[in-house]
Amino acid sequence: MNFDHGAFQVSDMDEAIEFYTKKLCFTLSFRGLNEEEQEAYAFLEYGNARLEIIQDLTKVYEKPPIQKPYCPHFCIEVANMEQALEKLKQNNVQIVRGPLKIEGEETWVYFSDLDNNILEYIEWYTKKT
Repeated sequence: MNFDHGAFQVSDMDEAIEFYTKKLCFTLSFRGLNEEEQEAYAFLEYGNARLEIIQDLTKVYEKPPIQKPYCPHFCIEVANMEQALEKLKQNNVQIVRGPLKIEGEETWVYFSDLDNNILEYIEWYTKKT
């Protein structure tokens, strides 16, 4: 078995696609409409990571509160945390917590999209096997 993708609910598909592609450098793979379920959906890619975003067209989405332990979240490995943080700041992306560090192991930061979905960037100093 292989991991395929994670998913987040969003309130506005167009705004969410713009956020992920313009501010976080994801690539839009495809988008569609599931008429039977009354859902709009899109698949986005960032390297090997795939994220599905889903909008329920039958009701207004209420954003969840942001709170520890920031789960669920979608984590992306970065090669350089300083550069990743600078890009988040340049794009006015809300940093929720961090950067946090375990010396000699990892640095990570939590941030959110427009709908309070939590993402994480992590930089490993030693590869886990």
